[in-house]
Amino acid sequence: MRRHPSFCLVFLFSCFLPPALAMRLVVQRVKRASVTVDSSLVSSINNGVVALVGIHEDDTDEDLAYCARKLAACKLWANKDGKPWKHSVQAMNYDILCVSQFTLYGTVDNKKHSPDYKKSMKSAEAVVAYEKFKSLVAEIYDETKIQDGVFGAMMDVELVNDGPVTLIIDSPQKEAPLPPPLDDGEVEEFEAGK
Repeated sequence: MRRHPSFCLVFLFSCFLPPALAMRLVVQRVKRASVTVDSSLVSSINNGVVALVGIHEDDTDEDLAYCARKLAACKLWANKDGKPWKHSVQAMNYDILCVSQFTLYGTVDNKKHSPDYKKSMKSAEAVVAYEKFKSLVAEIYDETKIQDGVFGAMMDVELVNDGPVTLIIDSPQKEAPLPPPLDDGEVEEFEAGK
């Protein structure tokens, strides 16, 4: 069966399009951590996790909910018998320190090696998504156990990584949208070899 040229082009392009990225958390198990802005202590925790929160431009409420569940439930501590990876921050009744970090989507693909943050959600939308993410974590766990940095501020983040244990949580990746099908004029050009 002969495929229409526009189908072939769409299929070919889709093979080279990377999937859309997902929401990203970098989670670190810590013995203590703090955030300071302009030399003033904003928040601090003892045992718990620090979650650097990156929000992608295509993230949805489903991404926020997925990452909130994973953050509260990921098992980073041993049980009372010393078996590792058995208890979550929630089970241990420890703290969570969330720090917004759009630079998690930075790339240095250009020749100048300067960071490009185009894949990060724009600030106005990102602050709403970030606040919603924190609310979801608080609903799952305990609002009094959730600490925070200052969205968009230059922060000094200090921590003592316990282990060290650091992992990345990405929400399930969505497929990148396919390019629109060719119109009749583009099909004629394709068939003519232009």
